[in-house]
Amino acid sequence: MDNQDIHVTAIIDEGAVIGTGTRIWHWTHVSSGAIIGQQCSLGQNVYVGSKAVIGNNVKIQNNVSVYDCVEIEDDVFCGPSVVFTNVYNPRSYISRKSEYRKTVIRKGSTLGANATIVCGVEVGRYAFIAAGAVVNKNVPDYALVVGVPAIQIGWMSEYGEQLDIPLVGEASAICPHTQLRYQLRNNTLSVEE
Repeated sequence: MDNQDIHVTAIIDEGAVIGTGTRIWHWTHVSSGAIIGQQCSLGQNVYVGSKAVIGNNVKIQNNVSVYDCVEIEDDVFCGPSVVFTNVYNPRSYISRKSEYRKTVIRKGSTLGANATIVCGVEVGRYAFIAAGAVVNKNVPDYALVVGVPAIQIGWMSEYGEQLDIPLVGEASAICPHTQLRYQLRNNTLSVEE
């Protein structure tokens, strides 16, 4: 990796793997063993744990800690101050490192500013987590969730626009930006091939 892509205040521990074209900004710390893909952007004051995996073209805004056992797939956007956890019931006087729960953020999803992702959940492909939401259960592909705790209120296109489709039943919609056709069947949204 070219030195100009890593700010002089960033700390990159020996053994971290960082893909080509990834940019790392002020006061960021990437631990040994962390894996970060190509063409990513890690904002100011980001921390990446030694057992974290980040895919390609991931944008992580300022003040986000990606702890051990968090996996972020390609093309994910993490807004400022998104919170990940890895222990469900922490206590300062009890070591629970053997109890870390895996969290997976699937391809293309968006995590809004100040969203909290409780450990052990999976956020589906192209899901959209609203700013400030607290996600404590799995989120389906393309789902739009809001609130505390997060509840689904709609469906999102891959382009990032809310689709005019009911939450349940059978329906279809076409994204006006991409012309992709989305089909809702059995409470599951997918793109028609």
